[in-house]
Amino acid sequence: MMRRVAIVGIGFTPFRPLSPEVSYRELVYESAQRAYHDAGINPREDVDSFITVAEDYEEGTAIFDEYTPDQLGAALRPVHTITADGLYAISAGYMLIQTGQCEVVVVEGHSKASNVLTPSYISALALDPIYNRPLRFHPACLAGMEMARFLVETGTVREQCLRVAVKNRRNALLNPLAPYGADLTLEEALASPPAFAPLSEVEMSRSADGAIVVVLASEEATRRLKGHPVWIRGVGWCSDSPTLETREWGEAVYAHLSARMAYRLAGIRNPAREVHLAEIDDTYAYKELMHMEALGLCRRGEAGRLVEEGATERDGLLPVNVSGGSLGMGHLGEATGLARLAEAVMHLRGDAERRQVKGAQTALVQSWRGVPSSSGAVVVLGV
Repeated sequence: MMRRVAIVGIGFTPFRPLSPEVSYRELVYESAQRAYHDAGINPREDVDSFITVAEDYEEGTAIFDEYTPDQLGAALRPVHTITADGLYAISAGYMLIQTGQCEVVVVEGHSKASNVLTPSYISALALDPIYNRPLRFHPACLAGMEMARFLVETGTVREQCLRVAVKNRRNALLNPLAPYGADLTLEEALASPPAFAPLSEVEMSRSADGAIVVVLASEEATRRLKGHPVWIRGVGWCSDSPTLETREWGEAVYAHLSARMAYRLAGIRNPAREVHLAEIDDTYAYKELMHMEALGLCRRGEAGRLVEEGATERDGLLPVNVSGGSLGMGHLGEATGLARLAEAVMHLRGDAERRQVKGAQTALVQSWRGVPSSSGAVVVLGV
């Protein structure tokens, strides 16, 4: 019999381009304190396992899970690291509780991207060492190539991608956590300098520092805790081909397969009608459109038109990235999916203040690890 699993606590720091006055440990500690207070738990007594998401190359430390217990209150307790986006850790925590092995699990993700001087060098290490890495191209050029293919295959036009950047940067103005809010016009976006054609600078998310901690609990444990539980209705994850030469360039296969898995668990048959808001990956503006289509929120080739018509605005038929997404909040590395998740939880609780989507009861959260990977995860939440 399936056990119900809830998110009972969230904690986070504001996201900033730079945070020289604090270490990643201090960011995590601050977020953990807030999450534990939100859930009404003592980490030394109530938590059965801790999961952190981190990439050793970005941390500058191997076996990173040995560096996380202190700030989480997890010393001498079960801790492990997942080298993937934070939604993978949510899925792992969900499964730990499903097995009956754990009643309460804590998931942590953070970013100190400002400490990384050469992020493109780290991304390049994920390229095939024989066929691709010796070419020494900037990994983000893959996004430009993928965008070009997406536009050709779907009939999407560049102005529709730019509207995503305009929308999300404007949404971020209502989000006190977001450092990259801006009241851009489409004309200003069109004038943005080119980066990796057809991708321009305004369509690329910038990095940020911050931390997010999430507390998961079984239904039985939830009854003992305070707060407003948000239920995990479904999880899914998938990795497409790691080989650049054989993957699909015009669609997000990983997102489609992840969503299919999560929808099956959640009992969702028509996501376009059943989902009330979506917090999905927008590392690049075109990716929001690509992911909308892969997630079944619209038909292939329709996402650009929906954005153009205002359907994805906060008061539209299907609000998408009301938080500002990564374009407005900043890209948080492996913690990016947790930022999307925390936003969705706030809406389902009714705690999103000025950006609240009224009446939201089902939320879709999706993540992608970024170039050059083709891995992603999906979580469906409900109240």
